Amino acid sequence: MPLFPRFRCARAVFAGVLLAGALPALALTPPSHGGSQRAGIPPTVAALGLPAAAQPAPFPRPPLPATPARQVTLGQAIALALAFNPSLRADAMAVPEAEANQITASLRPNPVFTWDALFVPYFDPDKFNRAFLNNSSEFDALVGYTFERGGKRQRRMQAAQEVTAVTRSDVADVRRRLGFQVAQQFVAVLLAKSTLAFARRDLASFNQTIQVSRARYQAGQISEGDYLKIKLQRLQFQTDVSSAQLNLVQARASLRAAVGDAALARNFHVIGHLVFTPLHGAADDYRALALKNRPDLRAARQGITAARGQYLLAKANGKRNLTVTFGYTHVSAANTGSLTFNMQIPVFNRNQGNIEHAAYARLRARDMADAARQLALMQVSRAYDAARTGARVVQLYQSGYLKQARESRSISSYAYTRGAVSLLNFLDAERSYRSTELAYRRALAAYMLAREQLMEMAGTRHLP
Repeated sequence: MPLFPRFRCARAVFAGVLLAGALPALALTPPSHGGSQRAGIPPTVAALGLPAAAQPAPFPRPPLPATPARQVTLGQAIALALAFNPSLRADAMAVPEAEANQITASLRPNPVFTWDALFVPYFDPDKFNRAFLNNSSEFDALVGYTFERGGKRQRRMQAAQEVTAVTRSDVADVRRRLGFQVAQQFVAVLLAKSTLAFARRDLASFNQTIQVSRARYQAGQISEGDYLKIKLQRLQFQTDVSSAQLNLVQARASLRAAVGDAALARNFHVIGHLVFTPLHGAADDYRALALKNRPDLRAARQGITAARGQYLLAKANGKRNLTVTFGYTHVSAANTGSLTFNMQIPVFNRNQGNIEHAAYARLRARDMADAARQLALMQVSRAYDAARTGARVVQLYQSGYLKQARESRSISSYAYTRGAVSLLNFLDAERSYRSTELAYRRALAAYMLAREQLMEMAGTRHLP
C-alpha cells in the first residue's frame, strides 16, 4: 500500500479536532441575519462570544472644527473644551484601550499542532526509499487543545468589563475637572474685560477733570502746582488701562489653551458679564448631589466591584488547566492513534500569592472608596461655605457701599470744579471710588468662581 494515502484518515481526524476546539467559541455566536456581519461587528470579534454590553463599539472621535469660534458663551466654551481639548482627547482614548482589553480577555487558547519525522535516513541515502520509510521511520502528527478550568475565561471577561467601567468613570471625572478649569478661565476673562472697560471709562472721566482744571488754572483759580498734580495723576489712570489690557490678553490666552487652540480663534470674544446669581439650597442638598453625580465617587464604588472581580479571577487562575492531545503515528507499517490528558498537580503552586494580594486589594479598594466619599463631602462643604461668604460680600457692596462711593466721587468732582473742596480731598475721593469699584468687581468674580467650584464639587452644572 502506498505510504502517503494512509495519512488521509489522519487528516480527517485532525480537522475534526480543530473544529471541536473552535466550536465552543462559535456556539456562543447567534446566527447573523442579512449579511456576514452582525450590527457592524466583524465576525472575528462576534465569534469571541462577548456579551452585547462588552462588544466594543467604534470610539467616536469628533473632527476638529473647520472654522474656529470667534465668540463664545460660558456654556459654549465648556462644550468646545469637552470636544476639542487635546489632553481630554488623549485621556478619553483610555476607554477604547480598555475595551480592546475585553477582546483579549475573551480569547480562547489556540489549538497546538505538532508534526515530526523520526528515524529518517537523511545521512544514508541508499536507505531512502518507500519500504524503509514505511517500515522503519516514524511519523507523528499531534493536535492538542487546552481546556481552561475554573471559569477563567468568564472571570477574565468580567474583570475586563469592570475595569472598563472604572476607566469610563475616570474619564468622566477628567471632563468634570476640565469644565471647572474652563469656567475659571472664563470668569477671569470677564473680570479682565470689566476692569478694562472701567479703567477706560475712568480715564475718560479724569480727562474731563483735567480740562476743567486747565480752565481753572488759566483763570487763576488754582495754582500751577495743583494743576501739575492733576496732570501727573493721569499717569495712574493710563497705567491702570495698560495693566487691564495685559490682563485681558493673558486671560484670553489661558482660556484658549484650556478650550483648545483649534477650537477658538486668536481674536475671539467672550459673551457675558459679571453677574450675581443668588445661591439656593442647603449644604445637605449639595452633598446629596455630589454622592449621586460625582464620577470620581462612582469610580471608587466601581473599584470595589473591580477588586472583587480580580479576586475571583485570581481564585480561578488557581485551577489547573486540562490539555487534551490526540496523536497519529505511522511506524512499522502501522497507523496508530493516541489520546493523552495533561494537567498540573497543584501540590505547591495554587496561585496563593495572587489570591492573597487580590484579597488585600479588595480591602484597599473599600478604604479608598470611604476616603473618596469623605473627601468629596468635605470639598462640597468648603465650596458651599466659600460661595455663601462670597454672596454676602457682594451683597454688602450692592446694599449701599458701591452707591455711596459713586455719590462721594460725584459730589467731590462737582465741588472741586467749583472750588468748594481742595485738590487733596478730590483725589482722595477719586481713589476711594476707584478702589471700591475694582474691589466690587473682584468680589463678584470671586463669587462666580466659588459658585463654579460648587458645581464642580457637586458633580453637576444644574444647582438647586
